[in-house]
Amino acid sequence: MGLLINREIEGGCRIGLWEITEDYETLFQMTYLNDEDIRRLNRFKNLNRKIESLSVRALLQQMTRHDARIVYHKKSHKPYMADGSYNISVSHSNKYTSVLLGENKLVGVDLEFMTHDIERIAHKFINEHEVISTNPLTRREHLYLHWCAKEALYKICDKVDINFQNNLTIKPFDVEREGYITGIIHNDYRNEEYIMRYSLENNYAWVYCTK
Repeated sequence: MGLLINREIEGGCRIGLWEITEDYETLFQMTYLNDEDIRRLNRFKNLNRKIESLSVRALLQQMTRHDARIVYHKKSHKPYMADGSYNISVSHSNKYTSVLLGENKLVGVDLEFMTHDIERIAHKFINEHEVISTNPLTRREHLYLHWCAKEALYKICDKVDINFQNNLTIKPFDVEREGYITGIIHNDYRNEEYIMRYSLENNYAWVYCTK
């Protein structure tokens, strides 16, 4: 299937979504890689991890240009465009990959396949100011959207001095198939609100934001 979404969401920002239906060889052949990229790819022992990595690069090159490259910070593993043309955020889960680009804005995206019992770990990331649905038909989705929203905020802050429970708060919202979430970052560096877009489809939760 490959490219599903490649659209501008606001000035200088673009969101992409890729469905991984290709095998390793197909993705490898359709993706531009230099020697350094190939060495990094070969460090992954797991085939699925290699396919995920290739899908990110394939999507990025569809969204920008055929020779666009992504590199990762050695300590934080935060992704960067090799030429510095965009801020970038990346997420992949199961069979989907998402990339968010911003020319002059910070960006954060998270995508989760909703298969795990997230209720079991909710106490680790939900705080006393957040309101979670008690409806058993929407509670799991509500929790996943909180998690994805906090992951997106975590990425937009460069993963610095952030505790999901103490430093990130999601304002109350009703679960729909798509909509907006307001998130707050409160730590020693920032006390800011962020408006995030979300969607629920095919058992995936998807949240992204720009600032």
